[in-house]
Amino acid sequence: MAANQKKTYLPITKASKKQHTEMVRDIFATIPEGYDLLNRILSLRRDVAWRRFAVRRMKFSKTNRLLDLATGTADLAMEAALAYPKINVVALDFVQEMIVRGQRKIEKQCLSKRIQLLQADAVALPIDDGAFDVASIAFGIRNIPERLKTLKEMTRIVVPGGQVMILEMHLPGNKYVRKVYRSYLNHFLPRIAGYFTKNQAAYSYLSDSITHFPRPAVFAVLMGEAGLHKIEQYPLTLGTTYLHIGYKA
Repeated sequence: MAANQKKTYLPITKASKKQHTEMVRDIFATIPEGYDLLNRILSLRRDVAWRRFAVRRMKFSKTNRLLDLATGTADLAMEAALAYPKINVVALDFVQEMIVRGQRKIEKQCLSKRIQLLQADAVALPIDDGAFDVASIAFGIRNIPERLKTLKEMTRIVVPGGQVMILEMHLPGNKYVRKVYRSYLNHFLPRIAGYFTKNQAAYSYLSDSITHFPRPAVFAVLMGEAGLHKIEQYPLTLGTTYLHIGYKA
C-alpha cells in the first residue's frame, strides 16, 4: 500500500477559476502512473465501453482529423485511431506528466505517426478554424472552470457540420441510483484509490467534481450557447455517464 500524502484540496464551490485550474494541474501531475489502472478498477472497466460507444458515433467526412482535448493518457485518441485507420489525431493536455505517460502508450501501439501529442490549454487552442471533423473531450470538461469558452473553442476548430463530443460523468437522475452512487463516490472510491496512489485526495476531488457538474439538460443549454445544435445525449450505465454530441451549424 502506498503511503498517502496528506494533501487536501478546496471544495469546487469555494475555489476561484485560477485555484480550480491549479488544483487540476497538481492532481493530474501526481497520478499518471496509476491513472489507467484506477480508471479500470473504479469504473468496473466501463470506461473502456464508454469510450468505444463515443468512438462509434464519430463521423469523418472532410478532414479525416480528430482533436482530442484533455486527452490524459490518450485512451480516447488511441481508440479512435485504431477504429478509423485513415484518420490522424491531435491530442492535447495541459499536464506534461500525463502527456509523457500517453506518449509511451502511443509508441507501444505503433501509433506515433498518426497521433500527435501536444501540451496546450483547452480554452485557447493553437489551431486554425475548421481544421478537424471532430473535437472530443472525455472525462475532462468538469475539470475546466471555463467550460463555455472551451466549448466555443471546440466549435470553432471543427468544420461546418462537424461534431463536438463530450463524454462525462454525472449524478444519475434516478434518486435511488443517485443515493447509492453518491455513497460510492464519497466513501468507497477514495478508499480504494488510496491503495494505488500517493495522492488519495485526488479522488476526493473526483467525487466533488462529479457531484457539482451540471445536469445533462443544463449542459445541453451550455452547448447551444457555444454555437452547437442538434444536441444528442446518450445516458450510459444508469446515467452515471453521458455522451453529449453537438453539431456546428
